[in-house]
Amino acid sequence: MNLRQLFSIRQTPQSQAIPGTNQVLNEAGAKRIVVTCAHCYNTLANEYPQVGGHYEVVHHTTLLARLVADKRLTPVQRVDAAVTYHDPCYLGRHNGVYTPPRELLGALPGVTMTEMPRHGEKSFCCGAGGARMWVEEKLGTRINLNRTSEAVAPGAARIAVGCPFCKVMLSDGVNKFVESEVSPLAGGTAQIEVVDGQLPLRIAPDPDPQQRGARRRRDDQ
Repeated sequence: MNLRQLFSIRQTPQSQAIPGTNQVLNEAGAKRIVVTCAHCYNTLANEYPQVGGHYEVVHHTTLLARLVADKRLTPVQRVDAAVTYHDPCYLGRHNGVYTPPRELLGALPGVTMTEMPRHGEKSFCCGAGGARMWVEEKLGTRINLNRTSEAVAPGAARIAVGCPFCKVMLSDGVNKFVESEVSPLAGGTAQIEVVDGQLPLRIAPDPDPQQRGARRRRDDQ
């Protein structure tokens, strides 16, 4: 028996709600679902099909990166800051989505991308994927503090994430460091911001009707 069989969603109480959700989505004619949560991405893309839900699931960073590349969204202001990107476990290591978030951030004028030592396929969890958000750890260092210390080390002014759980964990880590007397952020002397999808973009001018029609047909495919 493999791990997928051992931990099949069919064996969990939560799975009882999935067929009902599938029915609602199917009745609505849903073909493509855009999500802002890495955990939702993994569940909808990999677990819903096990009980009859087959959709194209797109993470919002992938969609935004595509729209920027197609010049349908345009950055509206410079972001003169060093930015590091934290790979959410359920977006990166579980589903292989690494490039679009970085392309999106790199499209912003003035951004200097920095990478943490552990990134991409070798990234490190923020803790919420293992439910550490609700656990009072009494041994060692809290996992989110471990990850936050790695994020601020390269001198980044912004930590970009692609998951609300990651944002909570890393924001908590930044706040703990600001309150600490021995951390690099002690006393709030350094301003570090954790951002998730808060990108200054605007809709690009609409092309002529013929181009717009061709674009819609391509999107519907």
